[in-house]
Amino acid sequence: MTLFGTAAVVSAEPSVVAVGKEHYRGTWLEIGRTPMWLTDGCVAGYSTYKPGKTAGEINVEDGCRVDTPKGRLKTVTGTGRILDFGKTNAKMRVRYPLFVTFNYWVLYKSPDRSWFISADPDMKNLWIYARSVPSKTKLKTMVRKASELGYDVRKLEFPRQ
Repeated sequence: MTLFGTAAVVSAEPSVVAVGKEHYRGTWLEIGRTPMWLTDGCVAGYSTYKPGKTAGEINVEDGCRVDTPKGRLKTVTGTGRILDFGKTNAKMRVRYPLFVTFNYWVLYKSPDRSWFISADPDMKNLWIYARSVPSKTKLKTMVRKASELGYDVRKLEFPRQ
């Protein structure tokens, strides 16, 4: 069985799933992602969420190690705003320094809440996060789910943890 597959082209905004307050607390490891210049050379990536000062605000720290899992730590902080606060809580816009903004929509959350898939609304960028490093079997499940959601998983990279 191959880890990578194909997916249908997505033309409409993806559906989101409801997440609770616990989703935006603690650290998530970046298991898979769409390559982009911001993450070039990044391995052992993570996102840490903490409640902000107001309802629907999340403090975000994204970090990674440069080149190796023991390399220099590189971090950036941002302020997230849950765009659908009190409804699904699944659509968050994060503003980082230098006017960099990303939309992170939770498209899938595992039944045991140990991993999730998020993407931007047009599905150009996709991320797979987990609370711990997954087994090879679980990683295949994650990738299969991303494909079922309509993402071309051949575009994903899986940085070392």
